[in-house]
Amino acid sequence: MDRPNYITPAGYAALKAEYDQLFGDERPKLVETISWAAGNGDRSENGDYIYGRKRLREIDRRLGWLSRRMKAAKVVDPTRQEDRSRVFFGATVTIADEDDNQRMLTLVGDDEADAGAGRIGWNSPLARALRGAGVGDLRRVQLPAGEREYEVIEVRYS
Repeated sequence: MDRPNYITPAGYAALKAEYDQLFGDERPKLVETISWAAGNGDRSENGDYIYGRKRLREIDRRLGWLSRRMKAAKVVDPTRQEDRSRVFFGATVTIADEDDNQRMLTLVGDDEADAGAGRIGWNSPLARALRGAGVGDLRRVQLPAGEREYEVIEVRYS
């Protein structure tokens, strides 16, 4: 990877919880089902066997991806940010557009981004535009809908 995979402690815990659930719970049960189905004879028309093998491949792919992401993760605790007047990783920012519509966003790791919940990925265009901004700063960002200008109203770290 050419850039660090920043992630909050809560985001890392969520990745680890998913890994542990898949590896420690779902995968062993599936292997048991596949073994049982394989013992039933003809595998060509055995739905439990065919579906089980397919699902096992999906789980193994996901486990590999989670493992690589956790290995590359650089956990950053936003509450330990020294300069709280500027937008950095983990900041919760209130911004206003040209029409004075306000939005509250939190800059989080790309693996824990959820735009619907107001959490945007650290490497998204809007997050890149907001990096280093302070209250009152204007930032332009190129979005799919066109260029927009935002004013930073508030910056806080929780």
